[in-house]
Order: sequence, then structure tokens, then C-alpha cells
Amino acid sequence: MGTKAAVSRKIALGAAAAVAAASSVVAGSASAAPAQAGTSEGAPKHIFYIMMENHGSSQIIGNKADAPYINQLTSRYNVATNFHGVTHPSLPNYLSMFSGSSQGIWDDCKAGANVTCAPEEFVPGSGDSTDSASLTPAQVASASKTPHMFSGKNLVDQLEAKHLSWKAYMQSMPEAGYEGEYAPTVNGTTVNLYAQKHNPFMYFSDVNSPGNPRLQRVVPFEKNFDADLAAGTVPAFNWISPDQCHDMHGVSPSSASLIGLPACGYPASGPDHGAIKLGDQFLKDTVSKIMKSRTWQTSNSSIVIAWDENDYSGYSGGPGSPVGEGGKVLGGGDAPLLVINSQAGPHKISDKPADHYTVLATIERLWHLGCVENTCSPRTSGSLENLFAN
Repeated sequence: MGTKAAVSRKIALGAAAAVAAASSVVAGSASAAPAQAGTSEGAPKHIFYIMMENHGSSQIIGNKADAPYINQLTSRYNVATNFHGVTHPSLPNYLSMFSGSSQGIWDDCKAGANVTCAPEEFVPGSGDSTDSASLTPAQVASASKTPHMFSGKNLVDQLEAKHLSWKAYMQSMPEAGYEGEYAPTVNGTTVNLYAQKHNPFMYFSDVNSPGNPRLQRVVPFEKNFDADLAAGTVPAFNWISPDQCHDMHGVSPSSASLIGLPACGYPASGPDHGAIKLGDQFLKDTVSKIMKSRTWQTSNSSIVIAWDENDYSGYSGGPGSPVGEGGKVLGGGDAPLLVINSQAGPHKISDKPADHYTVLATIERLWHLGCVENTCSPRTSGSLENLFAN
């Protein structure tokens, strides 16, 4: 989370418990067709990946008062019951899903070749339960001097190498390729709805560089997603980051009041019912639109809904979580993961240990993309392919 208000919220809740041409062809095709070239038989033609925020499975699954729609989905569609964030806080988990690596950082700082930050979690004074586990001195030193603009291979590189189209839809982002850390500004005050830390595309130099056409595929959700669905031009891979009022993260009470959405404000104590309800409604609106679209109804497609981490209940980890001082796992806690398939078969549950590396590795296998970083390791390259099967 990375702000004083966010830390306060965590304490309170813890206490309470030819690429372009080929791509356009793929993106514009919404009719039923066999598997794309270079993909597994029966693999989804379109994947919609939605990243939610900061909650554990027990806070969402079974919480029908705050998340009735999500619980309808979990009773019908496929669920991973042993899914974890790779580590804390948010940004390393987004980087893990996008590049197969947390990039060795433990902070939520902005992107930039000259930006370095000391770890915010697993250090003394973090203000939450992670300070009962520690990074090693070497991890602290390395993280503190790591520039926040990365040059490694990532999912975009893999997709384009296979001539598969992609787009990133960011709610409350002012314009395509927006460079700012937060937005919008209301009456002279920056309201942290759009948060760059939830947009991993901007942390990679082969996307975020002057004049790079890839930046034009990192777009505002509101201005683009409905239009692309209606036109049948959604790409093969669709990344969706709701803003912080709709991904269950929340903002400060003063910011929530400023935008007329008090339910989005961090509570003084206890569970953040308002943020969960707003996120549940966003998912209901967005998933329903996808399911009503021509793309969904005429092609094999999948929706993945994942939470980045459990920000309030310890640091249990997945297969790829780092290990710190004394051999302690520095995980991101348990979190929900759902997979919805347009050609739905029987309700499935997977109890395999999984994390963001597992999700990326699964997509890589379904689409024969190869591997990057931790998805190349037998220890961390498990698969959830059964949740995508009919």
C-alpha cells in the first residue's frame, strides 16, 4: 500500500482479523474458431485478467453480505483455494504476474530509472505483521539501490513474439501511457484513484519509453473497454486494473469524501465493508459486460480474477515466495483466485499451491509463450491449466 494512511488501515484491519498487423487480426476476430496458432488445443482465444487488491480468501469467499456477486461466481465457476501473493506490498506482486519476477523490491514506489526506495515491508517499523519477519541485510541493500525501471523480458514481449495482441485497461487513468504516479486531481487535491503501482507496464523500459507505440496500448478503462467489447476488437490478452475505489484497496476518508464516494474511505477500525462492496459491484458490472459480448458468446474465452495479496493477515507464501532472515518465507498471504470460462464445464476447485508466477506460467503454457524468470524454474512453474479446461 505504501502510504501512512494505508499503514494505519492495515493496523486497524489486522487488529480486527509484423506484430502490429498480426495483432490487429487477432484482436478483431470474435467469431468461433479453433485454437490460435501456437496455442494448446482448447486454450482460450481471449483472456481477461482482472487484478483486485489487498484481501484474503476468508474476507471475500463466504462474505455474502459484502460480496454477493463474487460468491455467486465461486459457487459456479473455478476456484484456486491455495493461492497466495508472492510477497508484500502490492507492486512486487504486479511485477511478478507481468514479468515472472518481483524484481527484488519490497515497496510501492513510482516508476523511474532514477527512482530507488528502501523496502516498506519485512522491516522494523513497517506497522503491520510483516515486521515479525525480516529481510536479510543483503536483500535490504540490494532492494534499496534497485532502479524502478526494469529491462527484463515480460509478458508483452512473449505475446508479441507469438503475434498475440494485448491491451492494458486502467480505470481512472487520464490518458493512454499516462506517466503520473496518481490521478485525478480534484479541486487542487490529487485523489489516488489511478495508482501507477497497480500498472506494471509502466515499470518496463521496453513499454515505457518516449515514442514507444506500446504505450498507446496502456489505456483508460472508461474510454476504451466498453467500446472494444462492443466492436468485437478486444485483444487476445486483456489486463484490467480497477481504480483504488473499485479494486477493494480504498483511499483516505478525505479523498473519498471529495469524490462523493464515502464508502471508499479507509475505516477507522474493523473490516472495510465499503471497499469490498464497491469492488464486488465493479466485478458484477465488468464481468456481466464481458459475458454479454459477442467475443464471449462466440469464442472460447476466460476471465481470471485475482487478488494481489492479503494485506492484513501475515505472510504465508506460494511456490515462488522469497525467503528472508532465518529461512522465513516472505509471502503475500492467502488470497482469492477465480477462473471463469465461456465454455464452462463442471465446477472445479484446485488446492495446488499457487501464486502469481503460477498464473503467468499457466498462460504461458496455454499459449506456448515460453517462460520468463521464475516461470522457468521447476519449483515455481506449476500450472492451473485444469481451471481453464472445460
